[in-house]
Amino acid sequence: MEYDSQVINRIKRAQGQISGVLRMMEQGEDCKDVITQMSAAKTALERSIGLIVSMNLVECVKESQEKGGDTEALVKEAVQLLMKSR
Repeated sequence: MEYDSQVINRIKRAQGQISGVLRMMEQGEDCKDVITQMSAAKTALERSIGLIVSMNLVECVKESQEKGGDTEALVKEAVQLLMKSR
C-alpha cells in the first residue's frame, strides 16, 4: 500500500504532539494539561488508523472485484483491524 501525504502528515502531527507531551512532563506542567495533550495525540492516532484501514479496504475491494473475487473477507478483516486498534 502506498501512503499518501495526508496520512503521513497526520502521523507527523501526532509525533509532534507526543514530543510536546514529553516536554510538558519534563517541565512539570499541570497533570490536566498533559492528559489533554495525550488525549489529542491518541485521537489523532485513532483517526489515522481509521483512515489507513479505509484506504486499504477501498484498494483491496477494487482489486478483488476486478479479479471477480469475494470482498466479504476483506471487509471482515478491516473490521477486525479497527476492533484491534481500540
